[in-house]
Amino acid sequence: MNVLLWHVHGSWTTSFVHGRHRYLVPVTPDRGPYGLGRARTYPWPDSAVEVTPEELRDTDVDLVILQRPEEIDLAAEWLGRRPGRDVPAIYVEHNTPKGDVPNTRHPMADRDDLLLTHVTSFNELFWDNGATRTTVVDHGVVPPAVEWTGELDRLAVVTNEPVRRWRVTGTDLMPRFATVAPLDVYGMGVAGLPDALTAAGFPGLPVTGHDDLPQHAMHAELAKRRAYLHLCRWTSLGLSLIEAMTMGMPVVALATTEAVDAVPPDAGVLSTRVETLVEAAHWLTEDADAAYRLGARAREVAKERFGLDRFLADWDRILEEETCASR
Repeated sequence: MNVLLWHVHGSWTTSFVHGRHRYLVPVTPDRGPYGLGRARTYPWPDSAVEVTPEELRDTDVDLVILQRPEEIDLAAEWLGRRPGRDVPAIYVEHNTPKGDVPNTRHPMADRDDLLLTHVTSFNELFWDNGATRTTVVDHGVVPPAVEWTGELDRLAVVTNEPVRRWRVTGTDLMPRFATVAPLDVYGMGVAGLPDALTAAGFPGLPVTGHDDLPQHAMHAELAKRRAYLHLCRWTSLGLSLIEAMTMGMPVVALATTEAVDAVPPDAGVLSTRVETLVEAAHWLTEDADAAYRLGARAREVAKERFGLDRFLADWDRILEEETCASR
């Protein structure tokens, strides 16, 4: 199939475009949010091709993947066809609801022209989807090229914009873990993190921000750290967490949203009691053998539940069902 989708979430799209279809990714001269084109920090196969808005009008498109409400009108303008009416459409919701949870109404609620697909069961449960058809496709990840070694007594965090998002990403909790072992924080917008922590009253902490590394370089650095910290209070299940588990990293995580279901007790330590997680970080930095045992189980769980083959097979089934139903 020819599948049109915007490059919105790099990790998820990386997994999605590893399927057996042709993926049309809009590109504009400014490479802005609606024309980002192919990823530059993630490895994408040649089946993901860049197309300009002008080219789309004359391009055969079998199905549109929507990820933001405004893409419906944008797709109609660029294709000359209305998603959900003239061409099958699937809306992928990546995020937990915001606002009046659990009464937050989804922007695609009560529609009969598309399938609303959530990336976690938690998200499907907490969004008010109305009468719109829904399904869940659990994440799948391209296996990292490295495996966990954990030789450095340091803790790793992967998050985006921890300064702006602060309590959402659990940035305010980082000082408590930095007293256990140095923290290495990876992601977008992390370069200013040490200064932000100082301004918040936590000067001199061993916290280092590694801003927007290429995915393979980030994985290589993560694999050397003793444990992975997942401190997000309110977020969809992060693909970086799954990638860390796939590498064999032990996990210390807040028991919130989908993490509770994704990380079993023998693969990591989860709790809403921060002191319990701090104690777990102490334990894992001091006991490399225990870290190895938890990490080995994490790898088994991640490969079984979040494998790329399963993810792509689920999507193949849904793409086929939606295109067949429209004929």
